[in-house]
Amino acid sequence: MLRNILFLFLCLSLSLSPSAQTEPRIQLRLAGNKRKHYEGRVEVYYNGEWGTVCDDDFSINAAHVVCRELGYVEAVSWSHSSKYGGGEGRIWLDNVHCTGRERSLADCPSNGFGVSDCRHTEDVGVLCSQKRIPGFKFISTVNNDVESVNVRVEDVRIRAISSHRKRIPISEGFVEVKDGGKWRQICDEDWTEMNSRVVCGMYGFPGEKGFKTKIYKMLSMRRKKNYWGFSVNCTGNEAHLSNCRLGRAIELKGNGTCAGGMPAVVSCVPGRAFAPSHSAGFLKAYRQEQPLVRLRGGANVGEGRVEVLKNGEWGTVCDDNWNLKAATVVCRELGFGSAKEALTGARLGQGMGPVHMNEVECSGFEKSLTECFFNKDALGCSHEEDAAVKCNVPAMGFQSRLRLSGGRNPSEGRVEVLAEKNGSLVWGTVCSENWGIVEAMVVCKQLGLGYASHAFQETWYWPGDVSADDVVMSGVRCSGTEMTLAQCLHHGKHLSCPKGGGRFAAGVSCSETAPDLVLNAQLVEQTTYLEDRPMYALQCAHEESCLSSTANSADHSSYRRLLRFSSQIHNNGLSDFRPKASPHAWIWHECHRHYHSMEVFTHYDLMTLNGTKVAEGHKASFCLEDTECDEGVRKRFVCANFGEQGISVGCWDTYRHDIDCQWIDVTDVKPGDYVLQIVINPNYEVAESDYTNNVMKCNCRYDGYRIWTYNCHTGGSRSSDTEDAFPGLRTNQLYHR
Repeated sequence: MLRNILFLFLCLSLSLSPSAQTEPRIQLRLAGNKRKHYEGRVEVYYNGEWGTVCDDDFSINAAHVVCRELGYVEAVSWSHSSKYGGGEGRIWLDNVHCTGRERSLADCPSNGFGVSDCRHTEDVGVLCSQKRIPGFKFISTVNNDVESVNVRVEDVRIRAISSHRKRIPISEGFVEVKDGGKWRQICDEDWTEMNSRVVCGMYGFPGEKGFKTKIYKMLSMRRKKNYWGFSVNCTGNEAHLSNCRLGRAIELKGNGTCAGGMPAVVSCVPGRAFAPSHSAGFLKAYRQEQPLVRLRGGANVGEGRVEVLKNGEWGTVCDDNWNLKAATVVCRELGFGSAKEALTGARLGQGMGPVHMNEVECSGFEKSLTECFFNKDALGCSHEEDAAVKCNVPAMGFQSRLRLSGGRNPSEGRVEVLAEKNGSLVWGTVCSENWGIVEAMVVCKQLGLGYASHAFQETWYWPGDVSADDVVMSGVRCSGTEMTLAQCLHHGKHLSCPKGGGRFAAGVSCSETAPDLVLNAQLVEQTTYLEDRPMYALQCAHEESCLSSTANSADHSSYRRLLRFSSQIHNNGLSDFRPKASPHAWIWHECHRHYHSMEVFTHYDLMTLNGTKVAEGHKASFCLEDTECDEGVRKRFVCANFGEQGISVGCWDTYRHDIDCQWIDVTDVKPGDYVLQIVINPNYEVAESDYTNNVMKCNCRYDGYRIWTYNCHTGGSRSSDTEDAFPGLRTNQLYHR
């Protein structure tokens, strides 16, 4: 017994000996098929070889340790079963048990290095927070000639020289990294164009260009330098400098200069929407004429669902294999920087029409997404798999000139703008006369708060800054394409606001999501027909103004000719479509015995080919309800028994051709060729992520007895050449608000 105790004591002593406690020298990196630069497969460099970590017993505590060791504040989540693709080589760690307080993954108990019964189908991945650890100090624990270690610094910046400081955006200057709490320059000895490309992409610029070396060399000679000890080795495809490989250690000579070099400099080419300016304003919003690729449904500049033009028709991209490389090609093509996120699963709403591309594979250097390899066969891909992107955009200082004041949370409040008054900049309010949801959308976009959910013309319940009560902007009119409120039409210095500011100042409430209503154009085309109906059977419809004005003097036994059709309105957005007015304000119609929750929900018009209206229908909201839903989506809104009204995400509201007012009265229309136009939510009463798809048009031929309807399509679904034949179809600017 004593012998056994002595043996155990000896073993315990050996396990606690200094030699046994020597910390294994490891380095970590995030690799694999990534959709964000701060996520990926966990890879460990040990004993001169890179390997992976098995997901057995891995936990969020272990993920925290990994992320902190990489310089991030914390982990957001972790993933099992090789979400980021299977790695290669050894599986270094298995059955890792961390408390979350360890300084390194090597400190966590495990089976031991190289002891594993796993396969690479079990490789673990992590998603870290974007925030870097302040004062994080990069320490390489492997040989410096191993250039497969990621760059690890707190922050990266472009420091402009004094003559460029007033430019917006800053697109040229010295590259500096923050390491150990101090800003340091990078020696340009091993600096390449690919490194510049990555830094420019991080800051929202699609490309890099040359600069005047002589000026920067002179400036660098005058200043005391504080170099970072390593070079950087980028391929040009990285989304962030932290994804580049660490280069060799730089030998710093004498007073801290690098041999025969100077600090690295980048000069970036801004996209056309972000041309450098000495003022914070812009002359106009940027509109590209006819791109092959576009973004739709995004709340902020540089984000949205990816759509591609093929054979004159816009379609979406399936998210199979969708990654940062492909997303970055899209972003650079559209004049933004590299992609900060490649989104899958219709995260920015579902598109319509065909799915043009599937299994996209890009090298990262293509000029357009259309140059990448892809599978033309998108069978099995639905719009639930639509790919989207969030791009890096230049820092324009938009948010510093606008603020929300007095709201219950940061996403709502009275709108206050910074304006010049008597030679100085002062905060003031915006006149709320004619203030609407489109103007509110621009405010929320400028502040990076998503979509507008409401626009307010009275804000007395939001006590703002007393010193900012004066009106400094009036007559605001926005199209919705503007990046700032200052880009919208407004009165300028000559203000006109009869009601004044104070309680009548403009306000907004912003939301991260919004609905998106889209009309089924194919159903309209398939269900159009004519019906002659006697006036005595149209009394309720007549009371609700669903007939043309000549019906007012028509004989009780006469007939009206009605152009009838069904309309099916889908909510493809990310939040429910709800009426603007609350139930107590809905209007009861005794004849039809139902509530109208919106004064006008849809406009039906018949027009000549040059746009002159010859007949109109007007569809108040008979009721908004979930008639049918996608598989797996539960109906939530129903009109029966005075129920709640709305259209859920993934559901549609169908107005059948045989119900009252689902028509246009064409009794007085002469035979000829016409255009049938339907507009949903025509007065922009309810916020949507995309208004361009709220209008639908068809060609019609009427011979006096029959009608043919063909070529029905939704706004934004065809090329501009096609839509030029239909004035107003591209922008949905059909009615003057």
